[in-house]
Amino acid sequence: MTKCRFGILGTAAIARKNWKAMHLSGNSTLVAVASRNAESAGRFIDECMAQVPLAERPEPVGSYQALLERDDVDAVYIPLPTALRHEWVVKAAEAGKHVLGEKPAALNAQQVEEMLAACKSNNVQYMDGVMFMHSRRLPLVRELVRDGAVGRLRRMSSQFSFAGDEEFRQSNIRTNNHLEPYGCLGDLGWYCSRYFLWVMEGRMPIEVSATMLTGLQGAGGDEPVPGEFSANLIFPDGVSAAFYCSFVTENQQWVHLSGDQGYLRTDDFVLPYHGPEVAVVVGKDKFSADNCEFHMENHLTRHAVDEYDANHTSAQEVNMIRSFSEMVTSGKLEPAWPEWTLKTQRILDACFQSSQAGGQAISL
Repeated sequence: MTKCRFGILGTAAIARKNWKAMHLSGNSTLVAVASRNAESAGRFIDECMAQVPLAERPEPVGSYQALLERDDVDAVYIPLPTALRHEWVVKAAEAGKHVLGEKPAALNAQQVEEMLAACKSNNVQYMDGVMFMHSRRLPLVRELVRDGAVGRLRRMSSQFSFAGDEEFRQSNIRTNNHLEPYGCLGDLGWYCSRYFLWVMEGRMPIEVSATMLTGLQGAGGDEPVPGEFSANLIFPDGVSAAFYCSFVTENQQWVHLSGDQGYLRTDDFVLPYHGPEVAVVVGKDKFSADNCEFHMENHLTRHAVDEYDANHTSAQEVNMIRSFSEMVTSGKLEPAWPEWTLKTQRILDACFQSSQAGGQAISL
């Protein structure tokens, strides 16, 4: 089997998860890891090898550019800070490397457009690293919605949050406006927005309004970034949506789809709960009243697919690496992936713009 030969630009924590995903994919191999110096890359490699040993130790590389110049690398995974992604995606494309990039994709939609243009002109694939897009649960959700499980869709709601401690608030790059200016909106709101887009089959909202509820300003920053954020979206056909994302609220990651005949709930839409299945619940609650007796009956149906949450050949992050590698090795590029990225970035830009304008509605 021809394998996609990966290099990693940067040693962010999420790269450790994709190290294992590359190991489990069956059609990719990790050749090299680059950091700002070879010693840092070497430490990252040693730590990952200690838990997930590869047949051949990847080579530490002391600069991002040096990795891009290697002839034994077909594709790069880029988990660098958002402020650096535009530069290195463009350089990777110009070096003929396919790109799997972390999210948010860039600082704004204009940068994303330039990145995607560079990838297109150099005939390389671009895909962002939203792992849940590669879960078998997502087609199940679409099938249920299309088949009328909730009736006519009217409302979508989502929350993705975790409570960072004081060290996180002060020193994590996600609170530094020079590196991650969208804060929790970029880190967490990206997922909520993408899920809404998936359910709407790619149809964009026509209007958004948003509020930064809490700002966080960490070391190295000179302006607060969103630390707690809420947004409202209006889609065509009378569908509305709202999401809340936060670095100051405890772990939650749910989506609720409401229709005129029921609702569909996913309690773990980003990081599936540990186990061999991923599931959604469809509810059709019934209200009854008879003279002095009032009742609300809870009627739930669980729908599941066989898929481990992580660290397994069926897991969504492994499916992501496998799917991306298939595109690279076959040469059959998929234009839908960069389109998902650009649409999501445009929603985030509009939300941030609204929050900076006192919640003013922004038309898309």
